[in-house]
Amino acid sequence: MRPDETPAPHNADAAQHGPGATPAGPAFQHTAPAPPPPKSRRVSSGIVAAALIAGLVGGAAGTGGGYLLAQGTGGTSPLSQQDPVQGQQVSSQTGTAQFAAEKVSASTVDISVKSRTGGSEGTGVVLTADGYVLTNNHVVADQGEITVTLSDGRKTSAKVVGTAPSYDLAVIKLDQVDGLVPAQLGKSSALKVGQPVVAIGSPLGLEGTVTSGIVSAMDRTVEVSGDNGEAVVYNGIQTDASINPGNSGGPLVNLDGQVIGINSSILSGQGGGRGSSAGNIGLGFAIPVDTAARVADEIIAKGVATKPQLGVTGTDGVEGHATVSQVVAGGAADKAGIKEGETILKVGDKSVTAFTDLMAQIGAHAPGSKVTLTVGDSRGENPRQVEVTLGSVEDRAPQTTSGETPQQQSPNPQQQSPYPQQQSPYWPEGELPYGG
Repeated sequence: MRPDETPAPHNADAAQHGPGATPAGPAFQHTAPAPPPPKSRRVSSGIVAAALIAGLVGGAAGTGGGYLLAQGTGGTSPLSQQDPVQGQQVSSQTGTAQFAAEKVSASTVDISVKSRTGGSEGTGVVLTADGYVLTNNHVVADQGEITVTLSDGRKTSAKVVGTAPSYDLAVIKLDQVDGLVPAQLGKSSALKVGQPVVAIGSPLGLEGTVTSGIVSAMDRTVEVSGDNGEAVVYNGIQTDASINPGNSGGPLVNLDGQVIGINSSILSGQGGGRGSSAGNIGLGFAIPVDTAARVADEIIAKGVATKPQLGVTGTDGVEGHATVSQVVAGGAADKAGIKEGETILKVGDKSVTAFTDLMAQIGAHAPGSKVTLTVGDSRGENPRQVEVTLGSVEDRAPQTTSGETPQQQSPNPQQQSPYPQQQSPYWPEGELPYGG
């Protein structure tokens, strides 16, 4: 399955592939930013939940509860209560959702952004005691005034340190804070399908919300049209833990309380696209922490991250796979002997089902790493294995000919690329991911 995605809250239609592309799949949305609720209505999630439940329970007590009391002797309720049974269900033990929530909640923050065009709200993961926080790029893409609410309720301002648009990741630095609790980062490479996970964030402005589920699938190719129209493609962790607008940038954690992914997008509504419901339907996606940690380290150290380059453009093959339409002279593919017209069948031991799938799988590797590709002829036959040393380039927002970051654009039917005049996430500047 190769999903197309559209960012929220814009809910724009997923861009279509060019000639030879496989039909577009279901559309996805960023899980954040969510418009922040008005200040007059902004109360803690605990109060909101308690008011709602108390209202419902109070109404029931006024009918059924009153009837039971009326039948008792001397107005004494016939119902009795007992102390909680001591055990795993009420104690915070390693390997439980409660333990994971308690451990990571202290390292999770709410991020609110106010800009000239409006506002947004998302979530962040504390990386260092002095205030470096990891989140999604689309949470802070509006470049507005950032206010961060810590787990203890304190508020502080923050500034963007750097972004990696191709990965939809960003690092911000909180002002005048110290002694924060950094999150413990796990390894997404160790995840197994069916493993329990917990998501923590601020869905719809409800700070500190905890939901649980499992890892539904690994290495899911996720494709998003970013806020500036650039392609965002990554190998995602699929989960059924409930995540909604406002969860973006928040942690997906294992039951040891280790962050194993950064929640980023959801499948929203039947078929996705414009007019679809923005609510969770049990299909959420997180950026693997192995990738997120590398990107965050580079941003903190240098203010910018790098991304790998294969040095090809191409299309979806007729029989699946990825067909190479152009090989960049001197690039990684050229040095490895890959030719125009050939097809790429596998990256390592993972099959390539489309050109976007190739992008996602290459992007999961670090720049400069060695990758074994299985390459076939134009019909996908006569396979051979080729070792490629990936190139490297700084991961910056695409630039127009005027040097300005482009706004969202409508697809150009005369070009094969779904993102015309813009840079592919993992290919050379000026090259289009689908040729053209």
